[in-house]
Amino acid sequence: MGTTAYERVLRVTVATLQERDPEQLWPHLAAELPRLCGGDALIYKLDNWDASEGTLGLSPGAAAEFARLGDEETVLLRAGYPLAEHYAGRADRTPVTARRVAGPSWSGSPTARLLDDLLDVDHVLGMPLPRSTTPITGAIVYRSGRDFSDDELRLAEQFQPLLAAVEQQRQLLRRLDAPSEEVADLALTPRETTVLLLLGDALTAASIGRRLGISERTVHKHIANVYRKLGTHDRISTVLRAQRLGLVPTAVAGRP
Repeated sequence: MGTTAYERVLRVTVATLQERDPEQLWPHLAAELPRLCGGDALIYKLDNWDASEGTLGLSPGAAAEFARLGDEETVLLRAGYPLAEHYAGRADRTPVTARRVAGPSWSGSPTARLLDDLLDVDHVLGMPLPRSTTPITGAIVYRSGRDFSDDELRLAEQFQPLLAAVEQQRQLLRRLDAPSEEVADLALTPRETTVLLLLGDALTAASIGRRLGISERTVHKHIANVYRKLGTHDRISTVLRAQRLGLVPTAVAGRP
C-alpha cells in the first residue's frame, strides 16, 4: 500500500472509529471504502444475514438505484450469488471476486444482469468480516470494466481488520447505549410487539405468520425490525432483553 493510500486509509479509520453513534459507523465507512478499493459502489451486510434478514447498507452513490428494486430483485441480490455459497463451504474469509468463483458463467447469471441494469457494474469483490460465521457478512464492492486484480485483492485483505474493528466498535457502542434506553424510545409498533411476544412463545416465523394472517416473509421483516430496535441478533437474546425491559412477561420469556 503506497503512502498516499495508507494516509487515506488511516484518515478514514480514525474518523470512523471516533464516531459515537453506532448506526453511523458503517455508513461513514461505506462512503469512503469503494474508492479506496478501486470500486464504484458498495453494500455492507451485517447481523444474522440471509436472504430475508440482516442489516443492509449502501454507499451513497448506490442508495437511489437500490431504492427502486422490487421484491424479487431484492431477494436475488440478498442471496449473494456466488459469494455466499463460496464462503459457506469454508472457513477461509480471503477476499475473492464473483468471476473468480463462478468463472465465465458469472456474466450470464441473473445477479450479474441485475447489477448491470441497476448500477452499470459487472464485477463484484467480496470482503467478508474475518472469522465471521454468516457467509456474506461484511462488504461487497462493485465496479465496471475489468475484474479486480491480484494486487487489489491483497489490498482488500488488508482492509479486513478495519472492517472487523468497525463492527466491533458498533457492537460495543450498542451495548453501552443499551442501559440508558427507555422502552418508549424503542418505538416498537403494535405488530412488532405482538411478534415479539410470539417469539417468546418459541413459535417459528411460519407459525407466527399463520397466527397473525400474514406472510412468513413479512414476519421476518418484523423480526428484523425488532432485532434492530432492541440491538440484538438472535431470538434468545431478544427475548431476554425484552424481559429485562418489561416488554414481555417473565413467564412468557422463560418458556423453552
